[in-house]
Amino acid sequence: MSNWPVHGTITGPIVMIGFGSIGRGTLPLIERHFNYDKSRFTVIDPVDTDRGLLDERGIRYVQDYVTQANYADLLKPLLTQGGGQAFLVNLSVEVSSTAIMRLCRDVGALYIDTVAEPWKGFYTDASLSASQRSNYALRYGVLDLRDELKEGPTAVSCCGANPGMVSWFVKQALLNVAADCGVDAPEPKTRAEWALLAQATGVKGIHIAERDTQRARDPKPMGVFVNTWSVEGFVSEGLQPAELGWGTHEKHMPPEGREHDFGSKAAIYLMRQGAGTRVRSWTPTAQAQHGFLVTHNESISIADYLTVRDGVKVVYRPTCHYAYHPANDAVLSLHEMAGSGWKQQKESKILDENEIVDGIDELGVLLYGHKKNAYWYGSQLSIEETRRIAPYQNATGLQVTSAVLAGMVWALENPNAGIVEADEVDFRRCLEVQRPYLGPVIGAYTSWTPLDDREVLFPEDIDHDDPWQFRNVIVR
Repeated sequence: MSNWPVHGTITGPIVMIGFGSIGRGTLPLIERHFNYDKSRFTVIDPVDTDRGLLDERGIRYVQDYVTQANYADLLKPLLTQGGGQAFLVNLSVEVSSTAIMRLCRDVGALYIDTVAEPWKGFYTDASLSASQRSNYALRYGVLDLRDELKEGPTAVSCCGANPGMVSWFVKQALLNVAADCGVDAPEPKTRAEWALLAQATGVKGIHIAERDTQRARDPKPMGVFVNTWSVEGFVSEGLQPAELGWGTHEKHMPPEGREHDFGSKAAIYLMRQGAGTRVRSWTPTAQAQHGFLVTHNESISIADYLTVRDGVKVVYRPTCHYAYHPANDAVLSLHEMAGSGWKQQKESKILDENEIVDGIDELGVLLYGHKKNAYWYGSQLSIEETRRIAPYQNATGLQVTSAVLAGMVWALENPNAGIVEADEVDFRRCLEVQRPYLGPVIGAYTSWTPLDDREVLFPEDIDHDDPWQFRNVIVR
């Protein structure tokens, strides 16, 4: 495409916090799809590696860390410069989402992020319990702030590829499975109706099932953590406790499983890190695979969103969790890191679009346990397609940045929604905006279950009566 649609006008300043791989990739999408005042566009990042992209565009660059001590003094003047409604795009790590959301509310600015981030030190704070260091706790920090602030300028929480886009995929996949299973129901209009549809369709659970096959030109060197997206982000979430939305069909609490003592209790956590926890899952290209059960916000928000209650009693909830097989270099990097006692390598590297020779990021949702067994729906975006349609990013990055774009469009079109999660926005509108950047978007049924090819060589402790018990999914 050469005539990209302009989706709206940002009338005030734009402030982007973070100019790593996702910030670089989001920049050209903002340029294509919004009208704005370039003289009031500011990017803040402590590292100036890619500031040339900003200098050649005449975009202001501030080389600084955004910290608990300086964020208000640093950001408020930038957000209030020259009138109009500002938009803060938070693509950083270790910058508190709730603190920046509150500041944006105070100055009337729109806001979006891709993850509920805490201030630096949270993930490795040994004084906090595993429950307190969880994404469940971070999500409730956002929800508590929403309850406190109520209505106001829109702040879209956790709106990248996952969390974010995958919540929109779940809704479309539910409609597809319901139709194919003969469930006679109108398209849901409310959260309660979506939960009832999931229950009526018989979905026991949902994997955020991803396989990244992007392959680098040069082999991974020892002592370097190589990834196709933020190393800091992946390591921090990988070292958090493994978390999953906990379904009502589950009969066996994992031995290391724990419940939270606050909130909806839609999720549990394991007393082990997600980067050291593997699960059985399925994607169309890889077929059966082992992925990492890395904690993500959507594992909790989707399970919570699709909960059916009778008063205070929970009568239906799907299990939901990430099943992530990253690029092979990232898998090697995790093995190396685990072998050194989970001490991160001193060097890190994000593979850019010029270093990757081939491969796709196959990211979707696997809805399982219904009459047709299991259904995967998602994006199969290749590095070749990514190079053709968007600069400065690989396939993994474009799935994230295009979701940021979609969330920004929705916020501009719904500017007074307060704090919202990706599950609550208009999934059709967001996918309409994002679809040109996703490559093939397909649906595929499979007869695979976690019991396939088990107990061939050794006995296992599995549940033969229900293949979709988490007991059968987790790799021991």
